[in-house]
Amino acid sequence: MTATITIDTLDGSGRFSAYIAKPQTEAKAAIVVIQEIFGVNAGIRRKCDTLAEAGYLAIAPDLFWRLEPGIELDPDIESEFKQALGYLGTFDQDSGIADIEATIRTARSHVDGGKVGVVGYCLGGRLAFMTAARTDADASVGYYGVSIDGLLGEKHAIANPVLLHIPEEDHFVDKAAQAAIHAGLDDHPKVTLYDYPGVDHGFATEFGTRRSDAAATLADERTAVFFAEHLA
Repeated sequence: MTATITIDTLDGSGRFSAYIAKPQTEAKAAIVVIQEIFGVNAGIRRKCDTLAEAGYLAIAPDLFWRLEPGIELDPDIESEFKQALGYLGTFDQDSGIADIEATIRTARSHVDGGKVGVVGYCLGGRLAFMTAARTDADASVGYYGVSIDGLLGEKHAIANPVLLHIPEEDHFVDKAAQAAIHAGLDDHPKVTLYDYPGVDHGFATEFGTRRSDAAATLADERTAVFFAEHLA
């Protein structure tokens, strides 16, 4: 079952929408799906639907609501890609984390106080790392998170397991940044890193030209195992 719900901000100053997908049986846990810069579009909704098919309650909050509610963009359309970059430039990430925390609380209430994980893509991959450091999420996964090398000062605050998927040919995260991420996190007891040779940013998108089926399938299988272990 899928629906759109409304979530109150932590400070009570506003409300934002979120896409929710529920499994046919009782959810074994909840997962917050964190959008790319393209909004809660068809691909993000499909991520939620797939998680629901696997037995999780999945919620994708509209994190760009303060800029414009209901943004849905297609990265394969050049004008919409540029529009998305513009939203990225004005998006307040701290407010986004607060909205993710509000979503985690909502998700937890839907599973009777049970475990809640997060998974994010692109900007969402960065926000997943920030969420791991700043909230009580039980497990966090980031796909091709941007500028994580600039967040390494927060790694000491990570208390629960984190999994990061790193495409080696990511044109938004160069080799130096990837090396810094490994240097900063390889020995972290809560963090697991996987590299994907020969693939670029966006390789696990559900639709469009960025997808690499082989790498996406492998990454998604690793994510499934990770969540099965840490959200049980």
